[in-house]
Amino acid sequence: MSSSFQFIPSTQEEIQSITNRRDGEQKLGETLSIQTVNADTKVILLGIEESIGAQANFGLSGAENAFSAFLKRFVNMQDNSFQRGKGITYIGRVQQRAPFESVAQARLLTAELDELVTSILNPYAKEKYKLLIIGGGHNNAYPILKAMSNNGESPLDVINLDPHADCRKEEGRHSGNSFSSAHDDGYLNTYSVIGLHKAYNSSYLFEKLEQMGARTTFFEDYLLNESDFKYDVEQEKKLLSNKAHGIELDLDAIQNIASSAYTPSGISTAAARWFIRTLNQENTRYLHLTESAPMTTEDEKTVGKLLAYLASDFIQTCD
Repeated sequence: MSSSFQFIPSTQEEIQSITNRRDGEQKLGETLSIQTVNADTKVILLGIEESIGAQANFGLSGAENAFSAFLKRFVNMQDNSFQRGKGITYIGRVQQRAPFESVAQARLLTAELDELVTSILNPYAKEKYKLLIIGGGHNNAYPILKAMSNNGESPLDVINLDPHADCRKEEGRHSGNSFSSAHDDGYLNTYSVIGLHKAYNSSYLFEKLEQMGARTTFFEDYLLNESDFKYDVEQEKKLLSNKAHGIELDLDAIQNIASSAYTPSGISTAAARWFIRTLNQENTRYLHLTESAPMTTEDEKTVGKLLAYLASDFIQTCD
Protein backbone atom coordinates (compact mmCIF):
# COMPACT_ATOMS: atom_id res chain seq x y z
CA MET A 1 0.00 0.00 0.00
CA SER A 2 1.25 3.50 -0.85
CA SER A 3 2.32 5.60 2.13
CA SER A 4 2.08 8.79 0.06
CA PHE A 5 -1.48 8.27 -1.23
CA GLN A 6 -4.53 6.47 0.09
CA PHE A 7 -7.61 5.08 -1.61
CA ILE A 8 -10.62 5.77 0.60
CA PRO A 9 -13.65 3.68 -0.42
CA SER A 10 -16.99 5.47 -0.41
CA THR A 11 -19.44 4.95 2.44
CA GLN A 12 -23.10 5.64 3.04
CA GLU A 13 -22.14 7.75 6.05
CA GLU A 14 -19.98 10.02 3.89
CA ILE A 15 -22.80 10.67 1.42
CA GLN A 16 -25.54 10.97 4.05
CA SER A 17 -23.56 13.61 5.94
CA ILE A 18 -23.54 15.99 2.95
CA THR A 19 -26.96 15.24 1.42
CA ASN A 20 -29.69 17.72 2.34
CA ARG A 21 -33.00 15.88 2.34
CA ARG A 22 -36.30 17.60 1.62
CA ASP A 23 -39.80 16.18 1.77
CA GLY A 24 -41.25 15.45 -1.64
CA GLU A 25 -37.84 15.40 -3.34
CA GLN A 26 -35.21 12.79 -4.04
CA LYS A 27 -31.55 13.75 -4.32
CA LEU A 28 -28.76 11.88 -6.09
CA GLY A 29 -27.14 11.33 -2.70
CA GLU A 30 -30.15 9.26 -1.69
CA THR A 31 -30.14 7.01 -4.74
CA LEU A 32 -26.59 6.55 -6.09
CA SER A 33 -24.80 3.28 -5.43
CA ILE A 34 -21.93 3.14 -2.95
CA GLN A 35 -18.89 1.02 -3.94
CA THR A 36 -20.91 -1.84 -5.45
CA VAL A 37 -21.53 -2.01 -9.17
CA ASN A 38 -25.02 -3.29 -9.94
CA ALA A 39 -27.24 -4.06 -12.94
CA ASP A 40 -28.21 -0.38 -13.27
CA THR A 41 -24.68 1.05 -13.15
CA LYS A 42 -23.70 3.08 -16.18
CA VAL A 43 -21.14 5.49 -14.69
CA ILE A 44 -18.29 4.80 -12.24
CA LEU A 45 -17.34 7.89 -10.21
CA LEU A 46 -13.83 8.30 -8.77
CA GLY A 47 -12.46 11.34 -6.98
CA ILE A 48 -8.78 12.31 -6.89
CA GLU A 49 -7.56 14.71 -4.22
CA GLU A 50 -4.00 15.70 -5.02
CA SER A 51 -1.93 18.57 -6.38
CA ILE A 52 1.49 16.90 -6.37
CA GLY A 53 1.36 16.38 -10.16
CA ALA A 54 0.81 20.08 -10.81
CA GLN A 55 3.51 21.04 -8.31
CA ALA A 56 5.86 18.61 -10.05
CA ASN A 57 5.27 20.77 -13.13
CA PHE A 58 6.13 23.98 -11.23
CA GLY A 59 2.41 24.62 -10.75
CA LEU A 60 0.23 25.57 -7.80
CA SER A 61 -1.60 23.57 -5.18
CA GLY A 62 -5.39 23.59 -4.82
CA ALA A 63 -6.45 20.71 -7.08
CA GLU A 64 -6.74 18.53 -3.98
CA ASN A 65 -9.80 20.56 -2.96
CA ALA A 66 -11.88 20.12 -6.12
CA PHE A 67 -13.51 16.75 -5.55
CA SER A 68 -14.93 17.51 -2.11
CA ALA A 69 -16.31 20.82 -3.45
CA PHE A 70 -17.92 18.90 -6.30
CA LEU A 71 -19.36 16.06 -4.24
CA LYS A 72 -21.24 18.34 -1.85
CA ARG A 73 -23.06 19.95 -4.79
CA PHE A 74 -23.46 16.82 -6.88
CA VAL A 75 -25.24 14.70 -4.26
CA ASN A 76 -27.77 17.50 -3.76
CA MET A 77 -28.83 17.56 -7.41
CA GLN A 78 -32.28 16.13 -8.07
CA ASP A 79 -32.86 12.51 -8.99
CA ASN A 80 -35.43 12.83 -11.77
CA SER A 81 -36.31 11.63 -15.26
CA PHE A 82 -33.18 13.31 -16.67
CA GLN A 83 -30.64 11.70 -14.32
CA ARG A 84 -31.01 8.71 -12.04
CA GLY A 85 -28.70 8.08 -9.13
CA LYS A 86 -29.11 4.33 -9.49
CA GLY A 87 -27.05 4.54 -12.68
CA ILE A 88 -24.04 5.97 -10.80
CA THR A 89 -21.65 4.00 -8.61
CA TYR A 90 -19.33 6.11 -6.48
CA ILE A 91 -16.36 3.93 -5.60
CA GLY A 92 -14.31 6.36 -3.51
CA ARG A 93 -11.49 8.87 -3.60
CA VAL A 94 -7.70 8.88 -3.86
CA GLN A 95 -6.19 11.20 -1.28
CA GLN A 96 -2.68 12.67 -1.15
CA ARG A 97 -0.97 12.11 2.19
CA ALA A 98 2.61 13.21 1.52
CA PRO A 99 3.35 16.97 1.43
CA PHE A 100 5.18 18.68 -1.42
CA GLU A 101 8.89 19.09 -0.65
CA SER A 102 10.59 19.64 -4.01
CA VAL A 103 9.97 19.25 -7.72
CA ALA A 104 12.22 16.18 -7.83
CA GLN A 105 10.35 14.54 -4.94
CA ALA A 106 6.98 15.45 -6.48
CA ARG A 107 7.89 13.77 -9.76
CA LEU A 108 8.70 10.53 -7.96
CA LEU A 109 5.43 10.76 -6.05
CA THR A 110 3.48 11.38 -9.28
CA ALA A 111 4.86 8.12 -10.68
CA GLU A 112 3.72 6.40 -7.48
CA LEU A 113 0.27 7.94 -7.89
CA ASP A 114 0.16 6.63 -11.47
CA GLU A 115 0.45 3.08 -10.19
CA LEU A 116 -2.29 3.50 -7.60
CA VAL A 117 -4.80 5.12 -9.98
CA THR A 118 -4.09 2.49 -12.63
CA SER A 119 -4.69 -0.34 -10.15
CA ILE A 120 -8.02 1.18 -9.04
CA LEU A 121 -9.28 1.58 -12.61
CA ASN A 122 -7.96 -1.70 -14.05
CA PRO A 123 -11.08 -3.72 -13.08
CA TYR A 124 -13.27 -1.46 -15.23
CA ALA A 125 -11.12 -1.49 -18.38
CA LYS A 126 -12.97 -4.29 -20.18
CA GLU A 127 -16.42 -3.52 -18.79
CA LYS A 128 -19.31 -1.56 -20.32
CA TYR A 129 -19.18 1.26 -17.77
CA LYS A 130 -18.13 4.83 -18.44
CA LEU A 131 -15.74 6.45 -16.00
CA LEU A 132 -16.15 9.90 -14.47
CA ILE A 133 -12.91 11.03 -12.81
CA ILE A 134 -12.90 14.37 -11.01
CA GLY A 135 -10.17 16.35 -9.26
CA GLY A 136 -6.42 16.42 -9.11
CA GLY A 137 -4.00 17.43 -11.84
CA HIS A 138 -3.76 16.49 -15.50
CA ASN A 139 -1.03 14.01 -14.58
CA ASN A 140 -3.87 11.56 -13.91
CA ALA A 141 -4.70 11.32 -17.61
CA TYR A 142 -1.70 8.98 -17.92
CA PRO A 143 -2.88 6.26 -15.50
CA ILE A 144 -6.45 6.59 -16.78
CA LEU A 145 -5.24 5.89 -20.32
CA LYS A 146 -2.95 3.11 -19.13
CA ALA A 147 -5.84 1.33 -17.41
CA MET A 148 -8.51 1.96 -20.03
CA SER A 149 -6.24 0.85 -22.88
CA ASN A 150 -5.64 -2.48 -21.12
CA ASN A 151 -1.99 -1.55 -20.66
CA GLY A 152 -1.65 -0.66 -24.35
CA GLU A 153 -3.62 -3.59 -25.73
CA SER A 154 -6.31 -1.22 -27.06
CA PRO A 155 -4.95 2.37 -27.21
CA LEU A 156 -7.62 5.06 -26.88
CA ASP A 157 -8.22 8.21 -28.86
CA VAL A 158 -8.47 11.36 -26.76
CA ILE A 159 -9.94 14.81 -27.25
CA ASN A 160 -8.73 17.44 -24.81
CA LEU A 161 -10.16 20.94 -24.32
CA ASP A 162 -7.11 22.67 -22.92
CA PRO A 163 -5.00 25.82 -23.33
CA HIS A 164 -1.90 23.62 -22.93
CA ALA A 165 -0.87 20.53 -24.89
CA ASP A 166 0.55 18.67 -21.85
CA CYS A 167 3.11 16.99 -24.10
CA ARG A 168 6.28 18.13 -22.38
CA LYS A 169 9.46 16.05 -22.25
CA GLU A 170 9.60 12.84 -20.24
CA GLU A 171 11.65 14.40 -17.46
CA GLY A 172 9.96 12.56 -14.61
CA ARG A 173 6.19 12.37 -14.30
CA HIS A 174 4.11 15.51 -13.84
CA SER A 175 0.92 17.18 -15.03
CA GLY A 176 2.56 18.58 -18.15
CA ASN A 177 3.62 15.34 -19.89
CA SER A 178 0.71 12.92 -19.50
CA PHE A 179 -0.20 12.75 -23.17
CA SER A 180 3.32 12.59 -24.59
CA SER A 181 4.13 9.84 -22.08
CA ALA A 182 0.89 7.95 -22.78
CA HIS A 183 1.50 8.18 -26.53
CA ASP A 184 5.10 7.05 -26.33
CA ASP A 185 4.14 4.15 -24.02
CA GLY A 186 1.41 2.94 -26.37
CA TYR A 187 -1.70 3.89 -24.36
CA LEU A 188 -2.82 6.82 -26.52
CA ASN A 189 -3.72 6.42 -30.18
CA THR A 190 -4.76 9.73 -31.78
CA TYR A 191 -4.71 12.96 -29.79
CA SER A 192 -6.76 16.10 -30.44
CA VAL A 193 -6.36 19.34 -28.51
CA ILE A 194 -9.06 21.96 -28.86
CA GLY A 195 -8.41 25.61 -28.00
CA LEU A 196 -4.67 25.76 -27.44
CA HIS A 197 -3.40 29.20 -26.43
CA LYS A 198 -0.68 30.26 -28.85
CA ALA A 199 1.33 32.21 -26.27
CA TYR A 200 1.50 29.38 -23.72
CA ASN A 201 2.88 26.44 -25.68
CA SER A 202 6.55 26.14 -26.59
CA SER A 203 8.06 25.35 -29.96
CA TYR A 204 9.04 21.97 -28.55
CA LEU A 205 5.39 21.22 -27.79
CA PHE A 206 4.27 22.06 -31.30
CA GLU A 207 7.02 19.85 -32.70
CA LYS A 208 6.00 17.01 -30.38
CA LEU A 209 2.34 17.38 -31.38
CA GLU A 210 3.33 17.16 -35.04
CA GLN A 211 5.46 14.09 -34.33
CA MET A 212 2.46 12.47 -32.59
CA GLY A 213 0.19 13.28 -35.54
CA ALA A 214 -2.08 15.27 -33.23
CA ARG A 215 -4.96 17.44 -34.41
CA THR A 216 -4.94 20.94 -32.92
CA THR A 217 -7.04 24.09 -32.91
CA PHE A 218 -6.36 27.49 -31.35
CA PHE A 219 -8.43 29.61 -29.01
CA GLU A 220 -7.28 32.78 -30.75
CA ASP A 221 -9.03 31.65 -33.92
CA TYR A 222 -12.31 31.45 -31.99
CA LEU A 223 -11.91 35.11 -31.02
CA LEU A 224 -12.25 35.92 -34.73
CA ASN A 225 -15.15 33.53 -35.32
CA GLU A 226 -16.92 31.97 -32.33
CA SER A 227 -18.81 29.50 -34.51
CA ASP A 228 -15.52 27.81 -35.46
CA PHE A 229 -15.38 26.28 -31.98
CA LYS A 230 -18.60 24.36 -32.52
CA TYR A 231 -17.60 23.42 -36.05
CA ASP A 232 -14.26 22.00 -34.87
CA VAL A 233 -15.86 20.00 -32.06
CA GLU A 234 -18.53 18.62 -34.39
CA GLN A 235 -15.78 17.50 -36.78
CA GLU A 236 -14.01 15.74 -33.93
CA LYS A 237 -17.27 14.06 -32.94
CA LYS A 238 -17.50 12.52 -36.41
CA LEU A 239 -13.89 11.32 -36.30
CA LEU A 240 -14.40 9.73 -32.86
CA SER A 241 -17.82 8.22 -33.48
CA ASN A 242 -16.55 4.71 -34.24
CA LYS A 243 -13.53 4.67 -31.93
CA ALA A 244 -13.11 4.09 -28.21
CA HIS A 245 -12.13 7.46 -26.81
CA GLY A 246 -11.80 9.61 -23.72
CA ILE A 247 -12.89 13.20 -23.12
CA GLU A 248 -10.53 15.48 -21.21
CA LEU A 249 -11.60 18.90 -19.94
CA ASP A 250 -8.97 21.03 -18.23
CA LEU A 251 -10.68 23.71 -16.13
CA ASP A 252 -7.78 26.00 -17.13
CA ALA A 253 -9.68 26.40 -20.40
CA ILE A 254 -12.65 28.13 -18.77
CA GLN A 255 -12.57 31.87 -18.19
CA ASN A 256 -12.32 33.12 -14.59
CA ILE A 257 -12.48 29.71 -12.90
CA ALA A 258 -10.06 28.89 -10.08
CA SER A 259 -7.64 26.41 -11.59
CA SER A 260 -4.00 25.40 -11.56
CA ALA A 261 -3.32 27.87 -14.42
CA TYR A 262 -6.13 30.42 -14.05
CA THR A 263 -7.04 32.35 -17.19
CA PRO A 264 -9.03 35.61 -17.57
CA SER A 265 -9.44 34.75 -21.27
CA GLY A 266 -11.03 31.42 -22.12
CA ILE A 267 -14.19 29.63 -23.11
CA SER A 268 -17.49 30.16 -21.28
CA THR A 269 -19.01 27.69 -18.84
CA ALA A 270 -21.86 27.17 -21.33
CA ALA A 271 -19.35 26.25 -24.05
CA ALA A 272 -17.68 23.75 -21.72
CA ARG A 273 -21.05 22.14 -20.98
CA TRP A 274 -21.89 21.99 -24.69
CA PHE A 275 -18.49 20.38 -25.37
CA ILE A 276 -19.31 17.47 -23.06
CA ARG A 277 -22.89 17.03 -24.22
CA THR A 278 -21.80 17.00 -27.86
CA LEU A 279 -18.89 14.57 -27.54
CA ASN A 280 -20.33 11.98 -25.16
CA GLN A 281 -21.16 9.11 -27.51
CA GLU A 282 -21.65 5.36 -27.32
CA ASN A 283 -17.91 4.71 -27.62
CA THR A 284 -16.87 7.29 -25.02
CA ARG A 285 -15.02 5.47 -22.23
CA TYR A 286 -14.45 8.28 -19.77
CA LEU A 287 -14.69 11.95 -18.86
CA HIS A 288 -11.82 13.49 -16.90
CA LEU A 289 -12.47 16.88 -15.23
CA THR A 290 -9.15 18.17 -14.01
CA GLU A 291 -6.99 21.06 -12.78
CA SER A 292 -9.72 22.99 -10.94
CA ALA A 293 -8.13 24.41 -7.80
CA PRO A 294 -10.47 26.15 -5.35
CA MET A 295 -8.62 27.88 -2.51
CA THR A 296 -11.24 30.23 -1.04
CA THR A 297 -14.80 29.75 0.18
CA GLU A 298 -16.13 31.54 -2.88
CA ASP A 299 -13.96 29.43 -5.22
CA GLU A 300 -15.20 26.30 -3.49
CA LYS A 301 -18.83 27.22 -4.18
CA THR A 302 -18.25 28.21 -7.81
CA VAL A 303 -15.96 25.35 -8.77
CA GLY A 304 -18.03 22.78 -6.90
CA LYS A 305 -21.25 23.74 -8.65
CA LEU A 306 -19.61 24.01 -12.08
CA LEU A 307 -18.09 20.53 -11.73
CA ALA A 308 -21.51 19.22 -10.68
CA TYR A 309 -23.07 20.73 -13.81
CA LEU A 310 -20.34 19.25 -16.04
CA ALA A 311 -20.72 15.82 -14.43
CA SER A 312 -24.49 16.02 -14.82
CA ASP A 313 -24.08 16.89 -18.52
CA PHE A 314 -22.04 13.71 -18.93
CA ILE A 315 -24.47 11.54 -16.99
CA GLN A 316 -27.52 12.88 -18.81
CA THR A 317 -25.97 12.00 -22.17
CA CYS A 318 -24.86 8.46 -21.24
CA ASP A 319 -28.06 6.76 -22.42
